[in-house]
Amino acid sequence: MAVTLPPLHIDCDFDSGNIQVVDASHPHQVRLGIRPDTHSGHFQWFHFSACGLTPGQRHRFSLENASQSSYPAAWAGYQAVGSYDQQTWFRVPSHFDGTALHIDLDAEQAQVWLAYFEPYPRARHNQLIERALHIPGVNLLASGRSVQGREIPLLRAGDGAPGKRKLWLIAQQHPGEHMAEWFMEGVIDCLAHNDTKVQQLLAAADLYLICNMNPDGAYHGHLRTNYAGQDLNRAWQDPSLERSPEVFFAQAQMKQYGVDAFVDVHGDEEIPHVFTAACEGNPEYTPRLAALEAHFRDTLCALTADFQQVHGYARSAPGQANLTLAANAVGHAHDCLSLTLEMPFKDHDDAPNLRTGWSGARSKALAAAVLDTLRSLTHELR
Repeated sequence: MAVTLPPLHIDCDFDSGNIQVVDASHPHQVRLGIRPDTHSGHFQWFHFSACGLTPGQRHRFSLENASQSSYPAAWAGYQAVGSYDQQTWFRVPSHFDGTALHIDLDAEQAQVWLAYFEPYPRARHNQLIERALHIPGVNLLASGRSVQGREIPLLRAGDGAPGKRKLWLIAQQHPGEHMAEWFMEGVIDCLAHNDTKVQQLLAAADLYLICNMNPDGAYHGHLRTNYAGQDLNRAWQDPSLERSPEVFFAQAQMKQYGVDAFVDVHGDEEIPHVFTAACEGNPEYTPRLAALEAHFRDTLCALTADFQQVHGYARSAPGQANLTLAANAVGHAHDCLSLTLEMPFKDHDDAPNLRTGWSGARSKALAAAVLDTLRSLTHELR
């Protein structure tokens, strides 16, 4: 006798959830679409659960509008991530046929979560901030608000003594780039561990940390923009309290406390490598800044195989920098070392991991190497 399987239940009504159901009546061929950012046409991030799987059977989830996404070329070589418990994430075989992204899951349990990258939940963010504030020497310096009123804490690790260097790290301006807050968790872990290298760093410098610049976008499952539809990393030349209060807050705090080095942490959809972009196109770019960038990159290369200098963005021509980008704007305003740090959504071709690809754990590990790199050049920043 033929057995009719019930349709799967697809759900994205949770923190960072994003999917649209086209047709889930066939449990082995589920048709889906990615929902655009609120008030914006950007889309690429997805995160949903499927309940009612048949263990031992293959289920296909097809994202039928993948070719219309913000970065359609990014689907080539990409593998989605899945989890049965929202704790351990693994790569799921996926292929792009030029129109749809097909995710093929050999089910092991009745429910699975599938996502573009390992999500960083808001609850974990709240726990991270609470944990950070219990570390000796870490304080809540100020708190901004997003468009929808979510808190944006600015933490300082260090005593703010005169003469100390001021090192800024911010993350997740683009809300779908969840690897960025995993990186910031790695920073907090290093501060909690407080080894000799961290002690040396904090003796010479204070760290100013914004762990999530775009909490609204992250909560709503956006790829690129805040709730107002503003790409925050294109708002640094002229931020407003109405459309980009997140950037307005960060810039005001930088003006108050000063900046000697700045790292803006991101994820790149297309390039399967870790790399940095710098300020060579800024109007006042100098050999001093070029030397600091080279020191940073060379040191980070020596400290971790997860960083390289071959693959990345094309260099800006002299005087042609886009000053709406955070790294360019901060470097220009404060005459300082200012970098965008990019991590991949895909696997990392220099050191591949077929099980996880690039992951939250690898993002956290990179943070330790970046802090050690900053320690090595703190006394050269001015």
